[in-house]
Amino acid sequence: MIRFTALQAVQNNTTNFAATEEKKSTILSKYVFTNEKMERYLGKQAYKQYQSDLQMGQPISEDLADQIAAAMRTWAMEHGASHYTHWFQPLTGLTAEKHDSFLDIFNGSGIEKFTGSALIQQEPDASSFPSGGIRNTFEARGYTAWDPTSPAFLMKSGGGFTLCIPTIFVSYTGEALDYKAPLLKAIHQLDLAATAVCKYFDNKVNRVTATLGIEQEYFLIDAALYNARPDLLISGRTLFGHLPAKGQQLDDHYFGSIPERVQAFMIDFENEALKLGIPLKTRHNEVAPSQFECAPNFEELNLAVDHNQLLMDVIDKTARRHNFRSILHEKPFANVNGSGKHCNFSMGTDTGENLLSPGKTPNKNFRFLAFFVNVIKAVYDHADLLRASIASASNDHRLGANEAPPAIISVFVGNQLYKVMQSLKNNKLEHFEDDAEGWIAINAPQIPNLTKDNTDRNRTSPFAFTGNKFEFRAVGSSQNTSAPMTVLTTAVARQLVQFKNDVDHRTAQGENLSQAIVDVLQGYITVSEPILFEGNNYSEEWAQEAAKRGLSNKKTTPTALDAYVSDKSLSLFKDLGIMGHIELHARHEIMLETYVHKVQIESRIMGELAMTHVVPAAIRHLNELIDSLSKLKNLGLQANTQAMEESVIEISNHITAIKTNVRNMVDARKGANKLDDMREKAIAYCEEVKPYFNVVRYHSDKLEILIDDSYWPLPKYRELLFLR
Repeated sequence: MIRFTALQAVQNNTTNFAATEEKKSTILSKYVFTNEKMERYLGKQAYKQYQSDLQMGQPISEDLADQIAAAMRTWAMEHGASHYTHWFQPLTGLTAEKHDSFLDIFNGSGIEKFTGSALIQQEPDASSFPSGGIRNTFEARGYTAWDPTSPAFLMKSGGGFTLCIPTIFVSYTGEALDYKAPLLKAIHQLDLAATAVCKYFDNKVNRVTATLGIEQEYFLIDAALYNARPDLLISGRTLFGHLPAKGQQLDDHYFGSIPERVQAFMIDFENEALKLGIPLKTRHNEVAPSQFECAPNFEELNLAVDHNQLLMDVIDKTARRHNFRSILHEKPFANVNGSGKHCNFSMGTDTGENLLSPGKTPNKNFRFLAFFVNVIKAVYDHADLLRASIASASNDHRLGANEAPPAIISVFVGNQLYKVMQSLKNNKLEHFEDDAEGWIAINAPQIPNLTKDNTDRNRTSPFAFTGNKFEFRAVGSSQNTSAPMTVLTTAVARQLVQFKNDVDHRTAQGENLSQAIVDVLQGYITVSEPILFEGNNYSEEWAQEAAKRGLSNKKTTPTALDAYVSDKSLSLFKDLGIMGHIELHARHEIMLETYVHKVQIESRIMGELAMTHVVPAAIRHLNELIDSLSKLKNLGLQANTQAMEESVIEISNHITAIKTNVRNMVDARKGANKLDDMREKAIAYCEEVKPYFNVVRYHSDKLEILIDDSYWPLPKYRELLFLR
């Protein structure tokens, strides 16, 4: 049986623990074409022109592009690279690449060549990527275009290197077919809006950069056990599995000693990540057994997103070298913690200031409050869109369970800042005075005293202020963070534009600038106050209170995704030039279709496993019971057969229930497939097909603890989660 073969493989595992910690500073960005390397290979004059073009937002000339391409090729070939690729992020949520050789044939001889035109633009086939109806299959042309703000890098695979050039991906008619193009536009709009607001406080500020730190959670499972679970292999999560006697209830895994085999993997993958310029800082055990987390330093937002996409790939490839399989699914195991991707968002100026960090002067704290309140107002105004940005079939299993935030979008700011906001709103700042808890004296009548460490942590909050940043905790572990970050940066940019308009309107009527800012902020606090919540987001009381406050609670993806095509969202993205109506409707269609396909796949593999693994094992054990029961009766021992008869009835009932519900699930799936409208189909899969999952699983998990262990074909939770 494959389960016992897998268990034997785990016992015989001979993973090499000889991994050594390299000096991190010596390997950081080893495989990245950094600015320092570009200047060295390109020359000072050309490099200076390149940097000038970037800062001025000017297109790079054809001649300069040729020089940069030649420099990249020289550097890449010195490492043994023979191919290059435009590395892009289509709407699959993954990354994509088509490798082209540097080799060119000239007069019958080979020559290595890489031109500026090949660097700047390529033409991959766009017909087979999700387009939401933007492109027909017979309209195949699409373009990738170089993103010079994210450095080229070398990806090692199969013993060779490929030069990877980060790019956007657009259709022949110009619509974005990827995640990166809208994100870059949103980042630019945030820069413009935030810089304009900063001018109220400091005229020296000429640029604002959105920054991001992404904490990545994941599971590691032994490869042999993983391969013996078709549900894990195909859908990324276990569709069956009885909770073991010991799970995470003792809290003994969190921050515990890292298992030796896991640490060997961590050292290996961290070194590979550092070579790609991913600045990993921390590693630790997470709450659930076999769950772990890594986190990098903060980076410019676009680069942080690219690095996270790379990181997921590196985790997967490195895990395979160590006979592990990494699981990035948001909820691979029922009744234990799921995995998230906590996105820590902030903004910084070109003068070196964090706009979401309280300062030591009245002016800096005044500025902090302006940006702090505006972010909260942006989240309040576009809460439904933020919820939609993290919606997926897999994240639906996680939200609201085992320390993951619920589907209700709320903001946690901590008691101190909540009091500050209330005092600012009510003009009662005189109640604040210096104390021994770290208050910073401000000595300005409009602005309260603040402290840099001004919040506790609320792990149940989907959007929490944590000292000098906002942490969007609801993002799923397998997700491309471009989607939620595009929504967040766009919403904040739009809010800052509105803030400046409101303040300028007041000053144009003769109001003092400082008072105008205070008055506008007071209005924003009053309007957005319903979204502030400091308590337990899991409680039923909060769900009831949120409903009273008018906050939505979209628990499933098909309905949550409606926010992408609401009038408010269409206006938001169009007004700032981020995405047009066609692009948003296309994304809505793609996300609905993805949801349908994922639930459909889970339904199919569940039915297959139930009928080919679970039921046959149960029948085999049932036949043994019936045979034993018959023999006892033949011996005249009817008085001793009651327990066995009860077991026969119980197992038979579970088998019947599984077969009946699998049949009904298949019928529901066929009914959903007949629907043409994708939203209706997604809702049908959610409401008509998906409910059978829990029913079939319930009866299967009952059989798991009733039948002979030697008959059970699927590795059990106790083996998957605890054997390493």
